[in-house]
Amino acid sequence: MYIEERHRAILEWLSQHGSISNTDIQKNFDVSYDSAKRDLRILEEKGLLKRTHGGALPIRQIAAGRPETMTFKDIPQVKPNYLQIAKEAVSLIQENDVIYIPSTTLGLFMVKNLPEHLKIKVVTNSILIADELRTLTDVSVIILGGEMDNKGNCCDTIAVETVKRLRLDKCFITSACISASFGLSIQSTPYISFFNALIDSSKLTIGLYPKEKIGFDSIVSICPANRLNTLITDWDSSEQDLSLFDKLGIKVIVVDNPE
Repeated sequence: MYIEERHRAILEWLSQHGSISNTDIQKNFDVSYDSAKRDLRILEEKGLLKRTHGGALPIRQIAAGRPETMTFKDIPQVKPNYLQIAKEAVSLIQENDVIYIPSTTLGLFMVKNLPEHLKIKVVTNSILIADELRTLTDVSVIILGGEMDNKGNCCDTIAVETVKRLRLDKCFITSACISASFGLSIQSTPYISFFNALIDSSKLTIGLYPKEKIGFDSIVSICPANRLNTLITDWDSSEQDLSLFDKLGIKVIVVDNPE
């Protein structure tokens, strides 16, 4: 197979599977590890993919910053890196903390992995998360009200004004993408004021960003990356991207691959 044919096949694999590893390239195209890495480097230089620590992701999949619409019934379909990031986030929660849990897949995983008998107060703008938390006897919940969207979340002026009246110990947030240059970013504008109000009201802001969101830019910047105190990501994130966050003074936590 000529190199051009192999590159087209790699891009086709990415389109079908959503990611590709160096090992996938070695096995499927009978090339060396160095050749696999070189293929990905060439394709990245052409702007056709984004390299990660052990492979690559399709550029267009991430740059669009697709909104998350997961519910608890979908959790078994979620990638292992999301679960590991959520577990690491939960490990940072202390007794009597007042925390914000995001209305996303990562937030759902956090709720599912809260330890029993941990006395905390959770602030949320999601009726889905609030409904799950109400069964936990040691967790009290503050629901941020306002006009609800079709995913069961509130982020309008009423929610923003409520957040401004609160003081959070820890705020766990995520968005469509994050990069050192463009910061936290998202597809649409309604959440900009909400995110910034959360950060302003929190003693510690912790970003939850899997490899799929690292080093990419969505359409609208929410705030600079260094508004995060801590960034939790996974084993496949680009070391080059993570070093840029480190230079901004952000504490970077990389969770291990459970396999």
